[in-house]
Amino acid sequence: MSEVAWIGLGAMGGRMAARLLAAGHELIVWNRTAARADPLAARGARVAATPAEAARGVATVVVMVTGPAALREVTEGPDGIAAAVSPGATVIDMSTVGPPAVADLRAVLPPEVALIDAPVLGSLNEAESGTLSVFVGGDPGPVAAALPLLGVLGTPVEAGPLGSGAAAKLVANEALLITLTALGETLALADRLGLPRDIAWRVLGLTPLGPQAERRRPAVEADDPPKLFALRNAVKDAGLITHEAGAAGRLAEAARSWLADAEAAGLGDHDYTAVIGHILASGRRAAPGSGPRPEIEPD
Repeated sequence: MSEVAWIGLGAMGGRMAARLLAAGHELIVWNRTAARADPLAARGARVAATPAEAARGVATVVVMVTGPAALREVTEGPDGIAAAVSPGATVIDMSTVGPPAVADLRAVLPPEVALIDAPVLGSLNEAESGTLSVFVGGDPGPVAAALPLLGVLGTPVEAGPLGSGAAAKLVANEALLITLTALGETLALADRLGLPRDIAWRVLGLTPLGPQAERRRPAVEADDPPKLFALRNAVKDAGLITHEAGAAGRLAEAARSWLADAEAAGLGDHDYTAVIGHILASGRRAAPGSGPRPEIEPD
């Protein structure tokens, strides 16, 4: 198995790196909070002092960080990946950063270094089990060479040239975040109309929201649902989406505003499904019939 540098050991990155280690790859790891590398070091991974040290001399460098600013931090400057990565190596960015950040990374990497963007769809359970969906963008040769490694992490979906993986991830996340906040609003409407919650769930099961209603119901009804994806990261993703969507992103902006409100209410470290509870609480605070009354044309 090959030697791989892995940059970023957050909740997702640490689990994904562990899968490569279990598959027999030699890992050199780096994380801004060094203690997060300890479990992998105990299993044989080598810990680097800087991203540049991790990237030096290896054929594959994987980056899994929180957003565009973090990506610049680990790739640029004297301690960044771009300063040390070897000619002929491949950098695989698995962060959710959007196409512009991928283009910026391409510009700072040496031209003889291949770049693939491969963000993932899924959460902690899928990261642990290797069942993520991996949206892959890049030149055909480097992509083909990277598919076996990416296959350890999940199912690769080849999206097209460089930047296509990042684009596909934003498309998927827009659908997810709009659906999640739509579920919150429909439940809030049911509450305000006096429809019992069990009946509301049954009604939603008959609509296009049915699968998400079934999936999210345990989290909505739990006092403290497990944190699979931090709400503050959903706010970041929603901001990337609305920036790219522009005037065509009205629903995306509505979802972003709900998520941002929930973060401002102190829910940033909770699972992102906490936005549903925030929407329900907002509905309870509003006076009945406080929305605009529809105009009725005379006969």
